[in-house]
Amino acid sequence: MWFRNARVFRFTKPFDISSEELEDKLSGDAFKPCGPQETTRQGWVPPLGKHGELLVHSANGYHLIALRKEEKILPAPVIKDAVEEKAEAIEIEQGRKVRRKEKDEIKEQVMLEMLPQAFSRNRRSFAYLAPRDGVLVVDAGSAKQAEDLASTLRKSLGSLPVRPPVVEQAPAFTFTGWLNETIDLPAQVVLGNECELKDPSEDGGVVRCKGLDLRADEIRNHLEAGMQVTKLAVTWDDNVSFILDEELGIRRLKFGETLQEQLDDVDVEDAVAKFDAAFTLMTLELSKLIPGLLEALGGEDRSAIVEE
Repeated sequence: MWFRNARVFRFTKPFDISSEELEDKLSGDAFKPCGPQETTRQGWVPPLGKHGELLVHSANGYHLIALRKEEKILPAPVIKDAVEEKAEAIEIEQGRKVRRKEKDEIKEQVMLEMLPQAFSRNRRSFAYLAPRDGVLVVDAGSAKQAEDLASTLRKSLGSLPVRPPVVEQAPAFTFTGWLNETIDLPAQVVLGNECELKDPSEDGGVVRCKGLDLRADEIRNHLEAGMQVTKLAVTWDDNVSFILDEELGIRRLKFGETLQEQLDDVDVEDAVAKFDAAFTLMTLELSKLIPGLLEALGGEDRSAIVEE
């Protein structure tokens, strides 16, 4: 159980929930497959998959949940051909032109007819609540996917006081400072070999660099021309590597050999116990990474957070 991404939400006021209460709340929105005439459905499923029945997997105060989304796949070319075929038949039979509005109605009818035979695409999104740390962490590659899960969770719970964390200075300013050496690189941070540079002007360009020394002259020349660093590959504390963006999104998470060795040392054959051990190791690592990263980026602005 290793997340590949981490989108962090900060609780804006004290929030605690037991695994039992969370299980009860989520059960009201448990996943059910699409009906014959439905194009999409989503709901909560057991994070352990076939190895568990509970919708919440808890360990050390961290609650892991999983959202499943089913979408019926109707290929656009197939729909288009069926619509054209029906429209052509009407034109020949009735001797009149089929207008756009009528074609839209035919399209809806065609989709309804095809839905029962359509293939389904299923996707699971994982997240965990860490009330003690004051965060919700979503394994999502995009802000929209993370927001969708948070919105669904809010609906299930009735209330979810979270927002993305805010830092005292713009992340792009800090990233840029790290590369042009106007801001000291934190001791925990080792630069990777990837970054994205943007011209901040309205129609500015974008430069994506990969496999380069980020302190090289060609990078520095772009920075001196006024470009800003909006994505940056880093390794944190020799233990976790990732791509960090200006929205504080963490992508392409890779946990180091130390954690994998710790997991290998867990002498268990049971799949559930192994899953639990991996989840515990990951959450403990992220519980150190997240506050450390916010501090390295200038400190967190907590002015909108209600403390206990």
